[in-house]
Amino acid sequence: MSITSASPDLAKTANSPEPPRKKRLVGLDGQNISLIGALVFVLVLFGLLNDNYLSLSNMQVIAEAATITGLLAIVQTVVIICGGLDISVGSQVGVASVVSAMVFTTTGSNAFVGILAAVGVGMLVGLLNGLVIVYGRVNPTIATLAGLAAYKGLAQLLSDGRAQGYVLNDDFFVFLGRGKIAGLPVMVWILILTALGVHVLLKYTDIGRNVYAIGGNDTAARLAGISINKYLVFVYALIGVVCAIAGILLTARTGSGQPVSGSEGLELKAITAAALGGCALKGGKGGIGGTLLAVALLGCLENGLTVEGINSFWQNVAQGALLVLAVVIQQRRSGERAVGLPD
Repeated sequence: MSITSASPDLAKTANSPEPPRKKRLVGLDGQNISLIGALVFVLVLFGLLNDNYLSLSNMQVIAEAATITGLLAIVQTVVIICGGLDISVGSQVGVASVVSAMVFTTTGSNAFVGILAAVGVGMLVGLLNGLVIVYGRVNPTIATLAGLAAYKGLAQLLSDGRAQGYVLNDDFFVFLGRGKIAGLPVMVWILILTALGVHVLLKYTDIGRNVYAIGGNDTAARLAGISINKYLVFVYALIGVVCAIAGILLTARTGSGQPVSGSEGLELKAITAAALGGCALKGGKGGIGGTLLAVALLGCLENGLTVEGINSFWQNVAQGALLVLAVVIQQRRSGERAVGLPD
């Protein structure tokens, strides 16, 4: 897919002023420093409450559990910066997980065919979302809310509502789900490489600058010559591919294709992480560094509550509260008038 790229000068004109070079490279601003402080507080708190919380084995559990959420939060960050939203990411993961396991089983236990099939389906699903939003002129929230239900139903139809296949008899799936490189789980390496790739794309290429420009001011971006429609379709296709990778990792981690279990609720976690990480929900602002810090915070908080035996329902309460808190902070910082209140 070709993407029309505006010149850097025009893209900068359409976008809001970029932060200082040093701050952009390091990735530390007020938002990220606050996240680091909150993360340290959570680690210290649960470390004092439970001696095993800060153990190497538990840190590995936290990292592996946060990988899938992290992948989705990364692409959620991109689409939010572009002025959109994708509520269907969890259901897309379920479809990819089922497809990877079922194709693996039906092709004589060929892991690479199963993986390619899942990535292909993920790209098609992402393209479908993008085309509906762009050419159907459907609001991204409504379009992907419909996708949330539709893709969840598709995963259940394909799998008859049950876990499908068994992949732990294959060395490559075992390597993806349980292998290590230089002491780090393979899943974590995939998250790191994805984060680095998307960070470079956003910060150091014309494509990334134009994505910020579209979210910052789509009218100015259009006048600057940026093909907004192509960019939106590209971003949603990218989401589909990364969701497919997350679905493959879910299959490798659980040992079978999961239509719902393991993927339900991921959309809330991804959006919460992106918002906590500094993404302005109206677009044009955000970064991968802040999102990853937020993913780490959510993962450590969730694991700490689990280790302490606190009812898992409270985890949903905490996620919802954090999302509201992130939006409130954004509104306060932007200086916008509160709805229904006088100036």
